[in-house]
Amino acid sequence: MKTLVASILSLAVVAGLSGAALAEEAPANGAAPAHHAEGETPHYPLKHPKEEEWSFAGPFGHYDKGQLQRGLKVYTEVCAACHSMKLVPFRMLDELGYSEAQVKAFAANYEVQDGPDASGEMFTRKAVPSDYFPSPFPNAEAAAASNNGAAPPDFSLIAKARSVERGFPQFVFDIFTQYQESGPDYIHALLTGYEEPPAGFQVPQGGHYNPYFNAAAVLAMPKPLSDGQVTYDDGAPATVDQYSRDVTAFLMWAAEPHLDERKRTGFMVMIFLAIFTVLIFLTKRSIYANKEH
Repeated sequence: MKTLVASILSLAVVAGLSGAALAEEAPANGAAPAHHAEGETPHYPLKHPKEEEWSFAGPFGHYDKGQLQRGLKVYTEVCAACHSMKLVPFRMLDELGYSEAQVKAFAANYEVQDGPDASGEMFTRKAVPSDYFPSPFPNAEAAAASNNGAAPPDFSLIAKARSVERGFPQFVFDIFTQYQESGPDYIHALLTGYEEPPAGFQVPQGGHYNPYFNAAAVLAMPKPLSDGQVTYDDGAPATVDQYSRDVTAFLMWAAEPHLDERKRTGFMVMIFLAIFTVLIFLTKRSIYANKEH
């Protein structure tokens, strides 16, 4: 037993020293370590996303409805021109603080295909709350043809589907800190990470340099946000950083709309288990108090 404990402690010390060494070798500004020789395939992303502060982070985190409403505005005015949200129904918008009438009015701004009618023909109509956010393109081929051959991904679950692995030993620490915001951190870094390519780097025609992209250093999507592009009704800053944070929070809500409820339930379960553990311990002591050992 002592040998086993000593082995575990030794591994923990080695892991800690290795993590510290990696942290010292990492360049500033979030850049990835230059661990590949010239001519070798680089490891993407070239720069790793920084851990941002989100209202929904941590065991007591929750969504900021004001931020979600701003994020919806950014999505509809900027992102919806290319990206669909085919798994998100309009009726879910009432969770953002909108009334039933407001949700109906918002849905009516879109047209969806329906049918067939009595004549067997398909037709278009105004959307209702039970409909889903429609795609801006009729099919994936049309989407790819309009975007340099790369069809824009659907945004319904992208905040949970896109993330950057943090590696060992960081992912071990994440278990205890309950870090689950890798996807939002990545999306925010990508939206705000467009920059001029370094000297000597050739950007293909139709490509755009972004060192935070986790598949290459160049992606087909041009920089989507710019200062003053969207006007907020609540007076929030009209900056790229604010737009990015708001739309990222909205995409996180779209991917996990019941996060608040899940965390409340989890907290109640932990309290119940703690009380139950104490009761079991007291019961054990009461039963065996007069027993000879």
